[in-house]
Formats: sequence, C-alpha cells, structure tokens
Amino acid sequence: MQTSFTLAQLADPDIAEANTILRKCVHCGFCTATCPTYTLLGDERDSPRGRIYLIKQMLEAGEAATEETVRHVDRCLSCLSCMTTCPSSVHYMHLVDHARAHIEQTYQRPLGDRLLRGLLAWLLPHPGRFRWALRGAMLARPFAGLLPAKLRGMLRMAPKRLPQAAAWDGEERSRPLVFPAEGERRKRVALLTGCAQRVLDPAINDATIRLLNRLGCEVVVAQGSGCCGALEHHMGQEAAAHAKARANVAAWIAEADGAGLDAIVVNASGCGTNVKDYGFMLRNDAAWAERAARVAALAKDVSEVLLDLEIRPSGSAPALRLAYHSACSLQHGQKITQAPKQLLQRAGFQVSDVPEGHLCCGSAGTYNLLQPELATQLRDRKAANIRSVGADAVAAGNIGCLVQINDGLEAQQQPLLPVAHTVQWLDWATGGPKPPGVA
Repeated sequence: MQTSFTLAQLADPDIAEANTILRKCVHCGFCTATCPTYTLLGDERDSPRGRIYLIKQMLEAGEAATEETVRHVDRCLSCLSCMTTCPSSVHYMHLVDHARAHIEQTYQRPLGDRLLRGLLAWLLPHPGRFRWALRGAMLARPFAGLLPAKLRGMLRMAPKRLPQAAAWDGEERSRPLVFPAEGERRKRVALLTGCAQRVLDPAINDATIRLLNRLGCEVVVAQGSGCCGALEHHMGQEAAAHAKARANVAAWIAEADGAGLDAIVVNASGCGTNVKDYGFMLRNDAAWAERAARVAALAKDVSEVLLDLEIRPSGSAPALRLAYHSACSLQHGQKITQAPKQLLQRAGFQVSDVPEGHLCCGSAGTYNLLQPELATQLRDRKAANIRSVGADAVAAGNIGCLVQINDGLEAQQQPLLPVAHTVQWLDWATGGPKPPGVA
C-alpha cells in the first residue's frame, strides 16, 4: 500500500509506525473472510481492509476523525482474527489502537456516548466502585425494559448474586501477598489479579493460586499491581492506560529485582495480550521503555506456565466432555491455541473444539456494552455453536468470554451448561473444589 505522509508527519514516532504497518498491506482481502463484523454486515468498511483504508485517509489528512470513520472503527472488536489470517503480517492491532487514540483526541462524540465511555472508564478498572455499581444494577434489573439498549446490556451483565471478594483481596496492601508453594518450590511467579474479574468471579484467582501452589509455584501478588489498562487503551484513552501500565511495571520490576520472578502470570487473556504489549506501548518513554520490555518478556498466560508443570489428576473429577472456547485474545492476540486443550486433556477431560472457533463471542472488553446489537448477534451465534458439540460444560480462558457465553446460553432458555475458567477445571481435577454449576 502506498502512503503519502509528509516528512513532518513521519517525525512523529506513532505516525512512522502506522506508516510501516500500512505499507505492509497488499489489499489481498484474506482478512475479510475471518472478520466477525464483515461476516455479519457484509460492508467493506466493516472489514479490516476497509478500516485500514479509512485509518490511512484519516492519518494522512492529519485532521479530526469523521463520523464515518469513527462508526466503522468503533465496530471493530479488536479480536485480531485478521492478524492470524493476514499473509503479510500487517500489525492491525497497533494500527487500530493508534486510530482510536487519534479519534479520542480529535473527535467530539455525542453526549450520551461520552458519558457512557466515561462511566465505563471510571467504574470497570476499579474493583471497589465496580462492586458497588453491580449491587445497584442487581436492584435495577426489574426496570431494565425502561432503559436504553446500552444500559440494558450493562444490567444484563450484572450477576444475579454478587460473589464475595476473596478474603486476601483488599483494596490497599502495605506489602506484597505471598502464597507459598506446596513441597519443593519450582517457580516464583507474580499473579495479575486484574480488575473486573476480581469482582465478577473472584474464584478464578483463588483457583489459579491453589493450582499453582499445588504444582510447586510460589505466587506473589505484588504491591501496587492492579488493572492492566486494556479497557481504557482500547477506548483510545492513552494517558490513563499508560499510567496503569507504568504502575504495574514498577510493581513487578520491584519483585523481579528483589526476590526474583520466573514469570508474570495472567489468567485473563485480554489482559495478557495487553501486558505482553507493554514494551511497545511505552517504547517512546525513555524512563520506562526498558523496564516495560522486561515485564512484557516475563508475562505469560497461565496455560503457558502450567504446561511446564506436571498436572496430576487426583481422580476427584469425572471425565466430562468440555467445549473449549478459544478466546480471541488468546488464539489471535497471543497465538496460544493448543496449551489449554492439552492441559485439560492431561487432567482427564475430553475436549471438543467449537465450530467457527475463529469468530469472536462478542464480549471484547467493553464491546458488548458499547455495541450491544452486534455483540448479541455474535453471542447467540457462539452459544449455538457451543450447544452443537453436545458437551457437558464449557471452558475458556477469559472472564469477558465466560460472562458473555453464560449470558448467551441462558438466553436460549435451554438447560444451562456449567461455564468455568480453564484453571477452575484443572484445579478441580487436581484436588480443588467443583467449578460453579457442576452437579
């Protein structure tokens, strides 16, 4: 693809990076075959190739984003299926992230949209606020029909019963939390406890800690670590996202330079994709670039760490057939496709792939709240595909997917399937408690 940026524009490192990405695109259109929004809408502008053209025009003009460009970029899930398909290695993720930052800086959204985005950024990365908001949402459920579609989606996400926070999971800590390994210590790892997951399903972190301890890992929750910044990053709010990245980098480097770390474990794949990109995100910050690159290199999805350890089934879990949903951020963002399935099989489960596994479930961070109509179509399609394999239960590695899939299965008004994180199934198989919903 030819570009026409001026020398002055190319002096901006972000524009220079965008120029490099754009020039790799050869217009082949392979990406359209695997793009969820193009599959649903059939509009070239809602395909990666179409969005690339719109972004190119916007950045070359160096002007405020137009309503048309914003509409089609907003419809992108950032599922990154296009990056798996692309034969030219176009780094669409970095391009669309830069486009969103440009939109955030130059485009005046309608008031309702601004308020909703501001509310999400104020609530979701902060577990205390989010927990109180969910309590209010549970009370408001009976009145959902009176609310606009986007607010109805937020109420639907609210659990009917709010799980109790883990006893160890306080909002502020004066020192790191350390969970010792059982037996001989094989690894020392830091766990990203996250933000929304801590509220929606704190049992995932508990299961992760138990499982890692059981397999010989000392687990530390570093003082000062918290939200990874992905939610704000994908809304184009760079300053807030980078501030959260720096806080995590500082916390984890302190642990790495202190007692040492073999890995930084992330059990929400959307967060993992973001943390693994910290080196790129902070590459232009001389004070943080080197430390951010170290953190990105240490970051591992929990399945990557577990694959190096010996899973020994205790015989406490029956040989259930699990439908494995491969989260987009895991299969496309991190290129991890086999490790979770191999672990589940080692633990004694039968594992079935879900048809159209490359297509997003529609969760995608805040997408199901900002684009509820498209997200619901993708949710229902995913739920139907899961049902089609005749599995006993569902496994996935990302909290957003778990909530979205459970919502989709519930909407079908058929018997519910238990839906749980991969680590919860592995924890059960090696001596831990049953995942929720298992008889």
